[in-house]
Order: sequence, then C-alpha cells, then structure tokens
Amino acid sequence: MVDITSVRIKKPDEINVIIGQSHFIKTVEDLYETLVTAVPGIKFGLAFTESSGACKVRVEGTDNDLKKLAADNAVAVACGHAFFIVLKDTYPINVLNAVKMVPEVCTVYCATANPVEVIIAESEAGRGILGVIDGAKPKGIENADDAAWRKGLLRKIGYKL
Repeated sequence: MVDITSVRIKKPDEINVIIGQSHFIKTVEDLYETLVTAVPGIKFGLAFTESSGACKVRVEGTDNDLKKLAADNAVAVACGHAFFIVLKDTYPINVLNAVKMVPEVCTVYCATANPVEVIIAESEAGRGILGVIDGAKPKGIENADDAAWRKGLLRKIGYKL
C-alpha cells in the first residue's frame, strides 16, 4: 500500500528554493562548497535528509534564518536523501548548473520562487518525492505585449543587454 500526499513548502515570496535528491552524507558539505564558490557573499540555507544510519536532517548555510527555513521544510517533507536550498538575493540560475554537477546529486525537482508543493509517496519502506507542483497553471499563450514585458524584465534584472 502506498499513500500519496503533498506538503506545501513554506517560504517568503522573495525567497527562491531548489529541491533535489542526492545519495550520500557528504552532500551537505559538497553543496555548501559549491554554493559559496558560485556566488561570492551568497545568502542561503541548506538541509539534507539522511536516509540511513542516524537519519538526521543535516543543515548548513551562510544565514541562520535561511538555515532554519531549509531545515523546517526538510522536516515537513521528511523524505530520504532530499535536499532543500533556500536562496536570498540570488537566483537559481546563478547556481543551478553547479548544483547539478555535484557528484552526489541525482535529481533536481525544481528551482523557483513560486509557491511549491512536494508530492510524496509513503509506504512501509519510507517516504519519497514523486515530483513537485511549481506555481500556477498557464493562463494562455503570450501575445506581443506579454513578450515585451518578458524581455523588459530580463533587461531590468540584468540578464540581457
């Protein structure tokens, strides 16, 4: 028997989150090193849910509030080998490829500032992430005004000339 449930990730609107799966206890150290190397002065919290041995939530980061936020979400989701990175004043695009290149990282489920729900399967063996719901469903196809807004936003935030 498998039960399916969802857990809403708690975070302020301006905080970005990266949720993924990894496979080894040194994930927390390797992700920490990757993040601080990718963006000097980065503000983040990181939590990794160990799924064997002591089965602890391992927590690191550069900001105590973000560390607590990552840990609280990891405890709420409670799936083995999951990691939660919460970022302040940094976009996932600045770190995502580096995160994916960490040897222990198996999967990245999402990288977003949107509201997120984690879909979970639970059986006698434990809990696992099936996927995520990342934001709202589409409301139509963009028109010329929508495209102009998108292009303007990318220039405003410095990602295009």
